[in-house]
Amino acid sequence: MQWVTRARPKVDRIACPWPIQRFVDPAAEFVVVPADAVADAVERTGALPYDVPGVELGHHGAACSLDAILDRYHPDDPALRRLAMIVRGADTPAKDPTPESPGPEAVADGFRRLFDDDHAQLAAERIVYDALDAFCRAQEGSV
Repeated sequence: MQWVTRARPKVDRIACPWPIQRFVDPAAEFVVVPADAVADAVERTGALPYDVPGVELGHHGAACSLDAILDRYHPDDPALRRLAMIVRGADTPAKDPTPESPGPEAVADGFRRLFDDDHAQLAAERIVYDALDAFCRAQEGSV
């Protein structure tokens, strides 16, 4: 299945593909387009949009797009919920839900500076979310 979002990812647009590929759609294909081209890409390809204003798998209230993906596809995992809280603090104006939240924001900024290609950035940064998942699982006692 294709999934589409805006180009030049930051925190949430990198965090979202991680559970999609790991738990929802291992063969997921991620398409990145300019923000004003997302609706056209959805109409043309049938791709599922994420981390785009006004879509189901986007920000809602204080929640980030990762929260929306977990709500829809994997709602009952405390470690993933902890991970979403970290991402929420890194990606939304509420910067203090966890002490770890500033870390992913700084890491995402660094990766954006290292990579001009969004797909290369996504591939390189995926290990960050593997590590955060391991951390969250240890915190929740589920390792």
